[in-house]
Amino acid sequence: MRDKIDAAKQPAPTPPPIPEVVLLPDEKDLGPAVIDHSDTQVGGDAVESLIAEKRIGLRIRALRQKAGLGLAELGRHTGLSSSFLSQLETGRVVPTLRNLARIAMVFSKDLNYFFSPIPQTLFRVHRAAERVRLPQSGSDDPRYFFESLGYLVPDRQLDPYLAEFQPGKGPDNNFHQHGGFEFLYVIAGNLGVQHGEVLHELHTGDSVYFDSSTIHSYACVGDEPATALIVTLLQPISITPARPNRPAGSLRAEAPVTLRKKLQ
Repeated sequence: MRDKIDAAKQPAPTPPPIPEVVLLPDEKDLGPAVIDHSDTQVGGDAVESLIAEKRIGLRIRALRQKAGLGLAELGRHTGLSSSFLSQLETGRVVPTLRNLARIAMVFSKDLNYFFSPIPQTLFRVHRAAERVRLPQSGSDDPRYFFESLGYLVPDRQLDPYLAEFQPGKGPDNNFHQHGGFEFLYVIAGNLGVQHGEVLHELHTGDSVYFDSSTIHSYACVGDEPATALIVTLLQPISITPARPNRPAGSLRAEAPVTLRKKLQ
C-alpha cells in the first residue's frame, strides 16, 4: 500500500520540448524581385523581327480595305500622308506608337489589336491524287461511286462530293432524306433527280438547289455515266443539336464510316 502512495506522490514526467517552427513567407508577401537591366539591350533586328511577326502593316491594310477606304482617305482621317501609309502597309517603315494610335482610333480598335496573336482560320487543301473513290455501300452492283471533297475538315457544315452515277441501272427506289439543303451541279451526262413525287431530268451544266428534308434520289439517264458535284448544307448546330440518323442511301450517311475504313 505504501509503495502505491509513494508512486502517486511522484511528479508526472515532463513532455519533450516542441521544436520551433519556422514559417516561410508567402510569395505574395515578398517584395518585387530586383532585376538588373544594366546589361539588357534590344537590338534593331529584334524590333524589326517583332514588327514582321505581328504583321502590323498587313493588319492596317486589311482594316482599310474592309472599311472601303483608299490611302488618301485614310490619310485625311489620320493626318498621315498616303505615301507614308503605303510604306507602312508594305513594311518598309516602322510605325511609331503615336501613328499607330491614330490609325487604331479611326477603326475603333485598341492598340492591342495590332500585337495580339493572329487567329487561325480554317483552310484545308484536298489534293486530287489523295482522294479515295468509294462505291455505294451495301451493294454488290453499285449505282454510283463517289469521292468526298471535304473529308479532312472536322465538324463541317458543308459536305461536298464528286459522284459518278452508272448507266443501265433503271429507276432508283433508294430514297433518302436528311436535314438541311443540297446543291447539285451536273458536270457531265444526264441525271434524273426525284424530289418528292416529281422527277426532274438534268443535263450537263444544269444545277439544282433543294430542301433535302424531302425524300429524294438520283439515277443516271442515258447510256453514259453522269458525273455531278453534290454539296450538302447541314442545318446549323444551334437549330439541330444532334444530327439526324440518315438511311443507307444517303451519301452523307455512308461516307464517314467507309472513309475511315479505307484510310486506316
